[in-house]
Amino acid sequence: MPENEQLPKVGLGVIIVDNNGHILIGKRKGVLSPYYSIPGGHLEIGETFEEGAIREIKEETNLEIQDPEVVVVTNNLRTYKESGAHYVSIVLLAQNFSGELKNMEPHKCEEYLWCDPAELPTPHFDASERGVKCYLENKFYNKFE
Repeated sequence: MPENEQLPKVGLGVIIVDNNGHILIGKRKGVLSPYYSIPGGHLEIGETFEEGAIREIKEETNLEIQDPEVVVVTNNLRTYKESGAHYVSIVLLAQNFSGELKNMEPHKCEEYLWCDPAELPTPHFDASERGVKCYLENKFYNKFE
């Protein structure tokens, strides 16, 4: 493979569900502004999806999630068409968590809020919107644009 050939990157997103069935959503700043999104980030070399999810959630929200489970895979072509960044996202579900919610990266996220997953705030980041839609429809993957 040529050295300058680009390949898709792997993103992680985590649907964290509280006792009321609401999910945690952040309002992004910087390059992802003004989009809302479930928390997450990049998979690091040598990590399992679960390890990456646990690390990212602790880094971003101060929450400690237990037993995250892979529930959705998305191919984020809308983001690719808009920005040139091609990501495949692994979306995990965490229904058990502890700790105090705290915005650990205020330079990347304006705020966190608990939302009804059927009524996501807009504009919403492609991977997050697709992941939540699949979660609600109980689908692992959905070929929608």
